[in-house]
Amino acid sequence: MSEQNKAIAKRAIDAWNSRDLEVFDEVAADDYIDHDPQNPYADVHGPEGMKKLVRMYLGAFSDQRFLVNEQIAEGDFVTTRWTATGTNDGEMMGMHATGKPAVVQGITINRLRDGKLVEGWTCWDALGMMQQLGLVRPAHSATA
Repeated sequence: MSEQNKAIAKRAIDAWNSRDLEVFDEVAADDYIDHDPQNPYADVHGPEGMKKLVRMYLGAFSDQRFLVNEQIAEGDFVTTRWTATGTNDGEMMGMHATGKPAVVQGITINRLRDGKLVEGWTCWDALGMMQQLGLVRPAHSATA
């Protein structure tokens, strides 16, 4: 079951990469909940919530790609460590396009039920992305 669950979680990432958003109808339960605190659409559940989030990020990073670094599965849970890359060529959550590239790492934990994603928790380096895009000044050493 663990290998099957990993394949379902990876299929969602592959759908994002291929821009085939209809796959979310197949891999996400109607009551799917995303617990990512950075998600402005977290109140929209199910496949439609996932699609809204993906559309927002693809609008901001049209060349965005995810690389699955590793996956660990146990029971109904799959943890995926990933790296995302892209160039900020569109607006995102009210922030103008910078034209700058960003590399972001994160971890997503999914819970599955009956072969579908039902919950997701994502933790990613949002501050690092904002610094790379020049929207937030980088931190300086306390000794500087």
